[in-house]
Amino acid sequence: MVRRVAASQDWVVTLAQAREAGFSVHEVHRFCRAGRWRAVARGAYLVDADLHDGVPRRAQVRAAVASFGPRAAAVLATAAELHRLAGPRATDEIHLSVPGFAAKPNRREHPQVVVHQLSIEPGQLGYVEGILATNPVCTVADLILRLDRYPAVCLLDSALNRRLVLDGDLPELHRLVRGRRGALAARDHLAEADGRAQSPLETRARLCCVDGRVPPDVLQLEVRDHDGYLLGIGDLGWRRHRIIAEADGREVHSAPDAVFADRRRQNRLLNAGWIVLRFTWSDTLRPDYIPDTVRQAMRTARIRRS
Repeated sequence: MVRRVAASQDWVVTLAQAREAGFSVHEVHRFCRAGRWRAVARGAYLVDADLHDGVPRRAQVRAAVASFGPRAAAVLATAAELHRLAGPRATDEIHLSVPGFAAKPNRREHPQVVVHQLSIEPGQLGYVEGILATNPVCTVADLILRLDRYPAVCLLDSALNRRLVLDGDLPELHRLVRGRRGALAARDHLAEADGRAQSPLETRARLCCVDGRVPPDVLQLEVRDHDGYLLGIGDLGWRRHRIIAEADGREVHSAPDAVFADRRRQNRLLNAGWIVLRFTWSDTLRPDYIPDTVRQAMRTARIRRS
């Protein structure tokens, strides 16, 4: 029975669940000494620990939430992680809100846990695969008040693209940030959000172009020939100049099949008279590089037309 419960909870069980399944505290401790179970947090254990390579991240989060009681909830970057939202920098910290919890967590028992006293409204909590967390709208509102511009807009774009936050939720986001510290910047982040961006890299490339005064006039631009055949889709597009830019993320574009497909698509676009630019994550770390490259391409396009 305990394994069946554990399998539905990232192989984590609480002490209460173990006792419900008929195990005594002494037996649980014996399993831990034998290496069959592993204490992940106070009163939470990884079952069949010897079969796991370390403690899976979601198991860590689940154990931390469970160890702080039924009213504990994942918040901020940890809630975003559970919802699979991009934007916040990945860390080992686990962010929780625990109503009425005033003391700091014991660092020996909970070395990764950061407890926040957040004001969470009724209806802003829900379960993500059995883990209590703030809902996507609340999570995004709490984070864009705290994040710098690039990760904040990446977070918003990710939430909109995955339809965890809808256009109709934007007034609610404005309401949730109103009057709070960081609200002015958060409103600016909301104004720059665009759910057509399919990755943080695309968002960062777009923001570089905006800052360099060469904003794209369209995202996810479909380029077709005279017969309507789709030649390719550009992540960023400047239609008047017949320029598209693609954000080359390592995971998507590094596989051999993807490399060959990218080359074929680029050849089709070049033969159709389009200029194709490709940008990587490191390019976004040099503020002038992307807009300067786009401007050079625009000059090339004007020379071609003259």
